[in-house]
Amino acid sequence: MPDLLLHFADEAGPAQRLATELGVTAAEVERHRFPDGEWRLRLPVDEAGTLPVHLIVYRSLDRPNEKLIELLLLARQARQLGAVHLTLVAPYLAYMRQDIAFRPGEVVSQRIVGRFLADLFDAVITVDPHLHRVATLDEAVPVRHALALSGAPMLAELVAAHHASPVLIGPDAESAQWIDSAAAGRGWRHGVCTKTRHGDRDVRITLPELDVRGQAVVLIDDVASSGRTLAEAARLLLAAGARSVDAAVTHALFADDALSFMQQAGIRHVWSTDCIAHPSNAAPMAPLLAQAVRTVQQALRHNTAPR
Repeated sequence: MPDLLLHFADEAGPAQRLATELGVTAAEVERHRFPDGEWRLRLPVDEAGTLPVHLIVYRSLDRPNEKLIELLLLARQARQLGAVHLTLVAPYLAYMRQDIAFRPGEVVSQRIVGRFLADLFDAVITVDPHLHRVATLDEAVPVRHALALSGAPMLAELVAAHHASPVLIGPDAESAQWIDSAAAGRGWRHGVCTKTRHGDRDVRITLPELDVRGQAVVLIDDVASSGRTLAEAARLLLAAGARSVDAAVTHALFADDALSFMQQAGIRHVWSTDCIAHPSNAAPMAPLLAQAVRTVQQALRHNTAPR
């Protein structure tokens, strides 16, 4: 049985794009919710009731709580049905922000969820994980093969298709790595803001010392959740004379009124990768994800012993 890519109905689009890039079959995991909230899953086995040795699972972990249970059920049963090597493609990786306990008794979710995924999968591939105090993905997810890709090059191509010479601005110091990557080799002026956060929706922004008068500015970040940081940056940029402000993000979480709030602040276009399904998706990640999957699959094939 050839390699198979499993996905759920709500992510059929990006999963099929990845399967097409890889030249493998994509199959949907059947899912039924009982009245008490529990899931019944059914995996797409062959006529003999088995799965291939090498199995790819596509599940982006926005709205993660139920999805983590899905992965637990799926991965454990898949190994019972013949899967030896399980690769998780999770373009968005949840619970990565809390990497230390800020107060006694706080749960360090990064370590726990990372270990949870490492116990289920042989490889984890993600995009722009929100890591603060760890240098590499395998510190957060101690799995045999952990690959972290960046959405910045795809966003840069998208920006280049709309603007000949934009100014790139990151909303805070953490965005510097994505700004530098997106601007690399293009000669675009760029800088990052200074941000002070007073709450989930209360932020204060200071613009970099960069003249934006009459310029097309694009805000670039890894994730947009409440949208407040990007909105505040846009207001300041427009007040400083920017001709236009657009936003390009890897992960379009956009909780509640985030998108409309950003638009009301004067952000003209909002673009995102398809790491999280959203109407703003404009940059498919399948080509980069496929390269990573091939790299992992080649490594796994050198060791076919079950875990």
